[in-house]
Amino acid sequence: MSPNPAADSDDRRRSIGARRNPETEQAILEAADAIMVEEGISGFSIEAVAKRARAGKPTIYKWWPDRAALLLDVYHRRKPANVHTDTGTVEGDLFAFFTGVFAHWDGGAGDIFRFVIAEAQRDAGAAEALNGYAAERRVQSGQIFQRGVDRGELSADVDVGLCADMVAGFIWQRLLTGRIERDPAQVRQLVRQMVRGLLAPAV
Repeated sequence: MSPNPAADSDDRRRSIGARRNPETEQAILEAADAIMVEEGISGFSIEAVAKRARAGKPTIYKWWPDRAALLLDVYHRRKPANVHTDTGTVEGDLFAFFTGVFAHWDGGAGDIFRFVIAEAQRDAGAAEALNGYAAERRVQSGQIFQRGVDRGELSADVDVGLCADMVAGFIWQRLLTGRIERDPAQVRQLVRQMVRGLLAPAV
C-alpha cells in the first residue's frame, strides 16, 4: 500500500500539459465546496481540500495561488445560470439580476464572497483575483445597459461600464452590511429607483 494515497491519486489525475485535468479540477472544487458547507471559512484550508480531494497541494497551488482564488471558483461554480436574463427591459433585467444574486448570497455563497473581499484588503494575490473576477462581471452586467441603449430605452451616451460599477457597488454594499433584500416588492422598488433616477418628472 502506498504511504501517500493523495499523491498516488494526484499522479493518476496528472495535469494534461499546461492545461488542468478536468477530473482533478472537479474533485478539488467539489472538496472545497463540501468543506465550506460543512465547516465554513474557519475549517477551510488548502491542506483540508487536498486531503478530501486526494490531490497534492502542489497541484492545487499550481492552479489556485491561494485559498481566495480557489474560493472564487467555488463561488462562481455555485452561481445560478439565469442571473443574467434578457427580459426585454432594463428594469426587468436588473430585477432578475438582483433577485438571483441576493438568493445566491443568501444560500451561503455570500459568506464566501465576503471572505474573498476581506482577504483582498490585506493580500495582493486575493486582490488580484477579486479584481479579475470583478472585471469579468463588469462586462457581463454592462450588457444589461447596452441592451437598453440598443433598444432605445436608454440614452445613447450612457456609460454602460459606469452603470455596471454602480450596480456592483450597490449590491456589494448590501452584502457587506448584512442587508440582502429578500422581498421581491422591495427589489422592484430598488430597481425602479435606480433606473428612473431621482429627478422629478418633466411637466
